[in-house]
Amino acid sequence: MSEKSLLTGKRILVVDDEADILEMVKELLPMCEVVTASNFEEARALLISEPFDMAILDIMGVNGYALLETARQKKVPAAMLTAHAFTPTNLVRSIKEGAVAYIPKEELSNLVAFLEDILKAAKEGRSPWEPWQERLPSSYFEKRWGAAWRDIEEEFWARFKASIQAKQDASS
Repeated sequence: MSEKSLLTGKRILVVDDEADILEMVKELLPMCEVVTASNFEEARALLISEPFDMAILDIMGVNGYALLETARQKKVPAAMLTAHAFTPTNLVRSIKEGAVAYIPKEELSNLVAFLEDILKAAKEGRSPWEPWQERLPSSYFEKRWGAAWRDIEEEFWARFKASIQAKQDASS
């Protein structure tokens, strides 16, 4: 008998301007109530007026960072899902602005695992970025962005690593 997913019964808002991505996410999350939006206005109205357990936001095409701000204000954990905005700068911005994950669209087949990691980390009082780093280690980004991808924001990455370690120590 398989273990019940942490996602079972969760209400998730998925925002992307690509209809095929919205459909793919729905197919990947049959255990959830998935609500979709294909533009900023529709998504913002949904975030303001309806309850969600989590949001998955594209960055480009739907003003994902403005939606992230609304999600944060409504205390809805939001994961950024992106292809075109897959850059070190957008990764740092996503972390700084309160996203709980930064998921490349090429990793969409692993979406359930990413989302379950977020929920499990929250349940355990850990940072959601801790399991994220295990799924997408530095080597993943080095292959795409080069070995020096963290050099631009060295101070940020040092603080980020320290905050993850502090959360790990506190939950031990």
